[in-house]
Amino acid sequence: MREINELKDVSQEYLERFIAFLPDLLGAILWLVIGWWLIKLVVGYMRKFFEKKGHDPALSKFLLNLTNGALIVLLLISVVGMLGIETTSFIAILGAAGLAIGLALQGSLSNFAGGVLILLLKPFKLGDWIEVNGISGTVKDISMFYTRLNTFGNQLAIIPNGELSNENIVNYSAEATRRDAITIGISYDSNIKLAKDTLMGLLKEQENILEDPAPAVVVTELADSSVNLSVRYWAKLDHFWDCHWYTIEEAKCRLEAAGISIPFPQRDVHFFNHSEKSGQ
Repeated sequence: MREINELKDVSQEYLERFIAFLPDLLGAILWLVIGWWLIKLVVGYMRKFFEKKGHDPALSKFLLNLTNGALIVLLLISVVGMLGIETTSFIAILGAAGLAIGLALQGSLSNFAGGVLILLLKPFKLGDWIEVNGISGTVKDISMFYTRLNTFGNQLAIIPNGELSNENIVNYSAEATRRDAITIGISYDSNIKLAKDTLMGLLKEQENILEDPAPAVVVTELADSSVNLSVRYWAKLDHFWDCHWYTIEEAKCRLEAAGISIPFPQRDVHFFNHSEKSGQ
Protein backbone atom coordinates (compact mmCIF):
# COMPACT_ATOMS: atom_id res chain seq x y z
CA MET A 1 0.00 0.00 0.00
CA ARG A 2 2.90 2.28 0.82
CA GLU A 3 4.50 1.63 -2.54
CA ILE A 4 1.22 2.49 -4.29
CA ASN A 5 0.98 5.76 -2.43
CA GLU A 6 4.57 6.61 -3.29
CA LEU A 7 3.90 5.79 -6.93
CA LYS A 8 0.85 8.04 -6.87
CA ASP A 9 2.89 10.87 -5.35
CA VAL A 10 5.62 10.52 -7.97
CA SER A 11 3.04 10.40 -10.76
CA GLN A 12 1.30 13.44 -9.37
CA GLU A 13 4.61 15.31 -9.14
CA TYR A 14 5.61 14.51 -12.73
CA LEU A 15 2.11 15.40 -13.93
CA GLU A 16 2.32 18.78 -12.24
CA ARG A 17 5.77 19.34 -13.73
CA PHE A 18 4.50 18.39 -17.17
CA ILE A 19 1.51 20.72 -16.84
CA ALA A 20 3.83 23.53 -15.74
CA PHE A 21 6.21 22.73 -18.61
CA LEU A 22 3.42 22.40 -21.20
CA PRO A 23 3.13 26.15 -22.00
CA ASP A 24 6.90 26.34 -22.66
CA LEU A 25 6.71 23.22 -24.83
CA LEU A 26 3.76 24.52 -26.85
CA GLY A 27 5.44 27.90 -27.18
CA ALA A 28 8.67 26.27 -28.41
CA ILE A 29 6.78 24.15 -30.95
CA LEU A 30 4.81 27.18 -32.13
CA TRP A 31 7.99 29.24 -32.43
CA LEU A 32 9.70 26.38 -34.30
CA VAL A 33 6.86 26.29 -36.85
CA ILE A 34 6.70 30.09 -37.21
CA GLY A 35 10.50 30.39 -37.34
CA TRP A 36 10.76 27.69 -40.00
CA TRP A 37 8.15 29.52 -42.07
CA LEU A 38 9.98 32.84 -41.64
CA ILE A 39 13.27 31.26 -42.74
CA LYS A 40 11.67 29.92 -45.91
CA LEU A 41 10.14 33.35 -46.51
CA VAL A 42 13.45 35.18 -46.07
CA VAL A 43 15.36 32.72 -48.27
CA GLY A 44 12.62 32.95 -50.91
CA TYR A 45 12.83 36.75 -50.99
CA MET A 46 16.63 36.55 -51.24
CA ARG A 47 16.39 34.10 -54.14
CA LYS A 48 13.99 36.39 -56.04
CA PHE A 49 16.25 39.37 -55.34
CA PHE A 50 19.32 37.58 -56.72
CA GLU A 51 17.41 36.41 -59.81
CA LYS A 52 16.09 39.93 -60.43
CA LYS A 53 19.51 41.55 -60.08
CA GLY A 54 21.18 38.89 -62.22
CA HIS A 55 23.83 37.91 -59.68
CA ASP A 56 26.26 35.07 -60.36
CA PRO A 57 24.32 31.78 -59.89
CA ALA A 58 27.14 30.07 -57.99
CA LEU A 59 27.52 32.97 -55.54
CA SER A 60 23.75 33.27 -55.12
CA LYS A 61 23.45 29.56 -54.33
CA PHE A 62 26.26 29.77 -51.77
CA LEU A 63 24.75 32.81 -50.00
CA LEU A 64 21.30 31.22 -49.93
CA ASN A 65 22.62 27.99 -48.42
CA LEU A 66 24.75 29.90 -45.91
CA THR A 67 21.86 32.11 -44.84
CA ASN A 68 19.47 29.17 -44.59
CA GLY A 69 21.89 27.15 -42.46
CA ALA A 70 22.74 30.06 -40.13
CA LEU A 71 19.06 30.89 -39.55
CA ILE A 72 18.21 27.25 -38.82
CA VAL A 73 21.01 27.04 -36.22
CA LEU A 74 19.81 30.26 -34.55
CA LEU A 75 16.23 28.98 -34.56
CA LEU A 76 17.22 25.69 -32.92
CA ILE A 77 19.26 27.49 -30.26
CA SER A 78 16.33 29.79 -29.45
CA VAL A 79 13.94 26.83 -29.26
CA VAL A 80 16.29 25.01 -26.91
CA GLY A 81 16.47 28.15 -24.74
CA MET A 82 12.67 28.34 -24.58
CA LEU A 83 12.60 24.76 -23.28
CA GLY A 84 14.74 25.80 -20.33
CA ILE A 85 17.94 24.13 -21.48
CA GLU A 86 21.13 26.11 -20.83
CA THR A 87 22.20 27.37 -24.24
CA THR A 88 25.78 28.17 -23.24
CA SER A 89 26.57 24.51 -22.64
CA PHE A 90 24.73 23.62 -25.82
CA ILE A 91 26.83 26.11 -27.81
CA ALA A 92 29.99 24.77 -26.17
CA ILE A 93 29.07 21.26 -27.26
CA LEU A 94 28.47 22.47 -30.81
CA GLY A 95 31.81 24.27 -30.76
CA ALA A 96 33.67 21.19 -29.55
CA ALA A 97 31.94 19.04 -32.16
CA GLY A 98 32.78 21.60 -34.85
CA LEU A 99 36.46 21.59 -33.81
CA ALA A 100 36.63 17.81 -33.91
CA ILE A 101 34.97 17.70 -37.32
CA GLY A 102 37.28 20.46 -38.56
CA LEU A 103 40.41 18.56 -37.54
CA ALA A 104 39.11 15.42 -39.25
CA LEU A 105 38.21 17.26 -42.45
CA GLN A 106 41.12 19.65 -42.93
CA GLY A 107 41.37 18.97 -46.66
CA SER A 108 37.65 19.44 -47.19
CA LEU A 109 37.67 22.67 -45.16
CA SER A 110 40.56 23.93 -47.29
CA ASN A 111 38.47 23.26 -50.38
CA PHE A 112 35.50 24.95 -48.72
CA ALA A 113 37.56 28.04 -47.91
CA GLY A 114 38.88 28.06 -51.47
CA GLY A 115 35.31 27.89 -52.79
CA VAL A 116 34.31 30.85 -50.63
CA LEU A 117 37.25 32.88 -51.95
CA ILE A 118 36.46 31.99 -55.55
CA LEU A 119 32.80 32.93 -55.17
CA LEU A 120 33.58 36.21 -53.42
CA LEU A 121 36.63 37.37 -55.41
CA LYS A 122 35.33 36.01 -58.74
CA PRO A 123 38.58 35.31 -60.63
CA PHE A 124 36.33 33.54 -63.14
CA LYS A 125 32.65 32.78 -63.65
CA LEU A 126 30.50 30.15 -65.32
CA GLY A 127 31.22 29.92 -69.04
CA ASP A 128 34.76 31.38 -68.87
CA TRP A 129 37.66 29.57 -70.54
CA ILE A 130 40.48 29.28 -68.01
CA GLU A 131 43.81 27.53 -67.65
CA VAL A 132 45.12 26.35 -64.29
CA ASN A 133 47.91 23.94 -63.40
CA GLY A 134 48.21 22.74 -67.00
CA ILE A 135 44.46 22.11 -67.39
CA SER A 136 42.31 24.34 -69.56
CA GLY A 137 38.59 24.33 -70.27
CA THR A 138 35.25 26.04 -69.91
CA VAL A 139 33.99 26.54 -66.35
CA LYS A 140 30.94 24.29 -66.10
CA ASP A 141 30.17 24.42 -62.38
CA ILE A 142 31.51 26.10 -59.24
CA SER A 143 30.50 24.26 -56.08
CA MET A 144 31.68 24.77 -52.52
CA PHE A 145 34.38 22.11 -52.74
CA TYR A 146 35.16 21.56 -56.43
CA THR A 147 35.21 23.44 -59.72
CA ARG A 148 34.36 21.49 -62.87
CA LEU A 149 35.89 22.32 -66.26
CA ASN A 150 34.76 21.05 -69.63
CA THR A 151 38.01 20.58 -71.57
CA PHE A 152 38.59 21.02 -75.31
CA GLY A 153 38.23 17.26 -75.81
CA ASN A 154 34.89 17.30 -73.91
CA GLN A 155 36.37 15.66 -70.82
CA LEU A 156 35.26 16.70 -67.35
CA ALA A 157 38.09 18.02 -65.18
CA ILE A 158 37.28 18.25 -61.46
CA ILE A 159 39.67 20.53 -59.56
CA PRO A 160 39.59 20.97 -55.74
CA ASN A 161 38.92 24.59 -54.82
CA GLY A 162 41.70 24.57 -52.21
CA GLU A 163 44.24 23.83 -54.94
CA LEU A 164 42.55 26.14 -57.42
CA SER A 165 42.58 29.15 -55.10
CA ASN A 166 46.36 28.82 -54.59
CA GLU A 167 47.37 28.35 -58.23
CA ASN A 168 48.04 30.86 -61.00
CA ILE A 169 44.90 31.16 -63.12
CA VAL A 170 44.80 32.43 -66.70
CA ASN A 171 41.30 33.62 -67.63
CA TYR A 172 41.05 33.87 -71.42
CA SER A 173 37.46 35.15 -71.26
CA ALA A 174 37.96 38.02 -68.82
CA GLU A 175 38.50 40.68 -71.50
CA ALA A 176 36.33 41.46 -74.52
CA THR A 177 39.31 41.58 -76.90
CA ARG A 178 42.47 39.52 -77.25
CA ARG A 179 45.80 39.98 -79.03
CA ASP A 180 47.41 37.34 -81.21
CA ALA A 181 51.05 37.04 -82.18
CA ILE A 182 51.78 34.52 -84.94
CA THR A 183 55.43 33.82 -85.75
CA ILE A 184 56.20 33.17 -89.43
CA GLY A 185 59.71 32.47 -90.69
CA ILE A 186 60.96 33.43 -94.18
CA SER A 187 64.24 32.55 -95.83
CA TYR A 188 67.21 34.89 -95.74
CA ASP A 189 67.01 35.23 -99.53
CA SER A 190 63.45 36.59 -99.40
CA ASN A 191 62.48 40.26 -99.58
CA ILE A 192 61.55 41.28 -96.02
CA LYS A 193 59.62 44.39 -97.07
CA LEU A 194 57.54 42.44 -99.60
CA ALA A 195 56.78 39.80 -96.98
CA LYS A 196 55.70 42.44 -94.44
CA ASP A 197 53.49 44.21 -97.00
CA THR A 198 51.90 40.91 -98.03
CA LEU A 199 51.09 39.95 -94.45
CA MET A 200 49.87 43.45 -93.56
CA GLY A 201 47.50 43.38 -96.52
CA LEU A 202 46.13 40.06 -95.24
CA LEU A 203 45.44 41.60 -91.84
CA LYS A 204 43.82 44.78 -93.12
CA GLU A 205 41.34 42.99 -95.36
CA GLN A 206 39.85 41.01 -92.45
CA GLU A 207 36.88 42.87 -91.01
CA ASN A 208 37.04 41.00 -87.70
CA ILE A 209 40.54 42.29 -86.96
CA LEU A 210 40.35 45.55 -85.03
CA GLU A 211 41.80 48.74 -86.49
CA ASP A 212 42.50 50.15 -83.03
CA PRO A 213 44.92 48.98 -81.71
CA ALA A 214 46.38 48.78 -85.19
CA PRO A 215 47.78 45.47 -86.48
CA ALA A 216 51.51 45.18 -87.10
CA VAL A 217 54.09 42.94 -88.73
CA VAL A 218 57.58 43.18 -87.22
CA VAL A 219 60.89 41.34 -87.46
CA THR A 220 61.50 39.67 -84.10
CA GLU A 221 64.49 37.38 -84.69
CA LEU A 222 67.29 36.51 -87.07
CA ALA A 223 67.21 32.80 -86.38
CA ASP A 224 69.57 30.05 -87.54
CA SER A 225 67.67 29.22 -90.71
CA SER A 226 64.99 31.92 -91.02
CA VAL A 227 64.06 35.53 -90.50
CA ASN A 228 61.16 35.40 -88.08
CA LEU A 229 58.26 37.82 -88.50
CA SER A 230 55.63 38.36 -85.81
CA VAL A 231 52.09 38.97 -87.12
CA ARG A 232 50.27 40.87 -84.39
CA TYR A 233 46.66 41.96 -84.24
CA TRP A 234 43.68 42.40 -81.90
CA ALA A 235 40.29 40.75 -82.32
CA LYS A 236 37.11 40.38 -80.32
CA LEU A 237 36.93 37.24 -78.25
CA ASP A 238 34.16 35.70 -80.35
CA HIS A 239 36.20 36.03 -83.56
CA PHE A 240 39.69 35.40 -82.19
CA TRP A 241 40.18 31.78 -83.24
CA ASP A 242 38.57 32.25 -86.66
CA CYS A 243 41.05 35.06 -87.35
CA HIS A 244 43.93 32.98 -85.98
CA TRP A 245 43.34 29.94 -88.17
CA TYR A 246 42.51 31.95 -91.29
CA THR A 247 45.61 34.12 -90.92
CA ILE A 248 47.96 31.14 -90.59
CA GLU A 249 46.55 29.38 -93.65
CA GLU A 250 46.33 32.46 -95.87
CA ALA A 251 49.79 33.67 -94.81
CA LYS A 252 51.42 30.58 -96.27
CA CYS A 253 49.41 30.74 -99.48
CA ARG A 254 50.06 34.45 -100.09
CA LEU A 255 53.74 34.33 -99.25
CA GLU A 256 54.23 31.46 -101.69
CA ALA A 257 52.24 33.37 -104.34
CA ALA A 258 54.55 36.35 -103.81
CA GLY A 259 57.62 34.16 -104.33
CA ILE A 260 58.65 34.21 -100.68
CA SER A 261 59.79 30.86 -99.34
CA ILE A 262 59.14 29.59 -95.85
CA PRO A 263 62.17 27.51 -94.79
CA PHE A 264 61.96 24.25 -92.93
CA PRO A 265 64.68 22.29 -91.10
CA GLN A 266 66.98 20.42 -93.46
CA ARG A 267 70.05 18.28 -92.89
CA ASP A 268 72.77 17.40 -95.37
CA VAL A 269 74.22 13.89 -94.95
CA HIS A 270 77.64 13.11 -96.48
CA PHE A 271 78.83 9.52 -96.99
CA PHE A 272 82.52 8.61 -97.06
CA ASN A 273 83.91 5.33 -98.40
CA HIS A 274 86.63 4.55 -95.88
CA SER A 275 87.61 1.28 -97.63
CA GLU A 276 88.57 3.07 -100.84
CA LYS A 277 90.44 5.70 -98.91
CA SER A 278 92.43 3.10 -96.99
CA GLY A 279 93.31 1.19 -100.18
CA GLN A 280 94.97 4.12 -101.91
